Amino acid sequence: METVERLAAIEAIRQVKARYFRGVDNQDSALVRSILAEDCVLDYRGCCTDPATGIDHLPMMNKVMEGRASWPDAVPSEGPRLVTVHQGHDPDITVDSESSASGIWAFTDRLFLPPGGPFSQLTGWGRYHETYVNHGDGWKLRTTRIERLRVEVA
Repeated sequence: METVERLAAIEAIRQVKARYFRGVDNQDSALVRSILAEDCVLDYRGCCTDPATGIDHLPMMNKVMEGRASWPDAVPSEGPRLVTVHQGHDPDITVDSESSASGIWAFTDRLFLPPGGPFSQLTGWGRYHETYVNHGDGWKLRTTRIERLRVEVA
């Protein structure tokens, strides 16, 4: 793979991740599904567990989703809801071939919970470990797994 092709692939993968974050935060299920590979595996086990204390602050988020269709539909906008804000940083992307790549993304996320919960907000830091595929229809997210470094609740 030529340097220009490799750099174009890296930029396309960066756009995939940007759309993922925007889709999650805007609760835009169609956008998230558009960047997922048909056979994706999204591993969110431990995504809200503080590695220092072992406390899982949101155990209902511990899921492994298999397949693009497993991404849930958006929640209705009426009433209190969970609000998320994700920021991805420092992508370390390796393009293995014209159809395969992997990446590690540093990230910060903030979750704002509706009133009445055990806490009002969670701030977390960690890394996404991901793989990507390109079957001729652009780069898609194939697998993701979260590695948490720190979690704080208030």
